[in-house]
Amino acid sequence: MTQSPQWQPDPHEQPPGPDPYPPDQGGAANQPTGYGQEQGSPPPYEYRGAAASRMRPDDERNWAMGAHLGSFLAAYVALGLLAPLLVLLLKGNDSPYVRWHAVESLNFQINALVYTVLFALLIFVLIGLVLLPLYGIFYLIVVVLGSVKASQGQYFRYPLTIRFVN
Repeated sequence: MTQSPQWQPDPHEQPPGPDPYPPDQGGAANQPTGYGQEQGSPPPYEYRGAAASRMRPDDERNWAMGAHLGSFLAAYVALGLLAPLLVLLLKGNDSPYVRWHAVESLNFQINALVYTVLFALLIFVLIGLVLLPLYGIFYLIVVVLGSVKASQGQYFRYPLTIRFVN
């Protein structure tokens, strides 16, 4: 009887690099930083790195970035909150990092919808003519910032955001 060959690693495959999300050891290095949060304050959950996640680090960063950038696709029909909601429902349980970004983006998109409707109503008293374009520029800048931070493996908190979803 012949034995089946045992699995051998591919000699051309690169060994995995260091974990980009090492477990927190009490330092401030893994603490989320960004707008609206004091330096060194902990996230709403304790992120324990790759051991807590069922996803590869690259996939985590891509899904987290998708939670931010995906909102651009549906924002034109006032459904910018659809992309982060889908990311939260599809991958939120697989990775605390993805969940953090999806919840943060979802909260911002809910706020953006409220602000946009409010500023559109204020067009009738002319102040909305100034506020609506300014908010559009603000929206563009912070969504791009959130996407960049997510792709770099960092946490990001949107400014001027009421957090409805935890």
